[in-house]
Amino acid sequence: MTIRILIADDHRIIREGLRSLLGAEPDLEVVGQAKNGREAIQLTHDLSPEVVLLDVSMPDMNGMEAAGQILGDLPHVKVIALSMHKDEHFVAGMLLAGASGYLLKDCSIEELAGAVRSVMNGGLYLSPGITPMVIRRYMDHIMEKEILLRPPLSSRENEVLQLVAEGKTSRSIASTLHISTKTVETHRRQIMQKLGVNTVAELTKYAVRTGVTSIEM
Repeated sequence: MTIRILIADDHRIIREGLRSLLGAEPDLEVVGQAKNGREAIQLTHDLSPEVVLLDVSMPDMNGMEAAGQILGDLPHVKVIALSMHKDEHFVAGMLLAGASGYLLKDCSIEELAGAVRSVMNGGLYLSPGITPMVIRRYMDHIMEKEILLRPPLSSRENEVLQLVAEGKTSRSIASTLHISTKTVETHRRQIMQKLGVNTVAELTKYAVRTGVTSIEM
């Protein structure tokens, strides 16, 4: 099956070069070229490409805005950013707009062709030079979200929560942690109050969802 590609870049020499190199691949076909984001949107509607290669910085309308509009109208289209910029602002902007890939312009034609095939198979492709930054940003976001959403349980409360979720009785937990059964019950009440839950089943669901325990529900 031939993959239909639209190239959007404000430099004609880059468009022509990409058209020639990608067109040499037996399963790739360049169906059109655009010199800015606005033209890319129109040609995507007119020519029905499966993949749009978008430069991030273009006059009249940049790649981030174009990607958002293309994917808003035609969510089945795959967008790949092709840019000289590896700054977090540009990468995050394109990925948040819905791009399935982000490649730097110093990549090889083999890497670009591989990225096109990868996104067509449902994958996400990032140039090796920006992958660590994207992962770091994602982990920072996850940690911030976890801190905001997860109540501040103490280390002991987390121990009790895990054991309760794993079906241990208060007496068994007391024996494991070398504390009294009354103390276990106190911890259990405090945990429920902090989490705003009323049953062991709800406690268990929370523990599984937040990774406190890996038991199957």
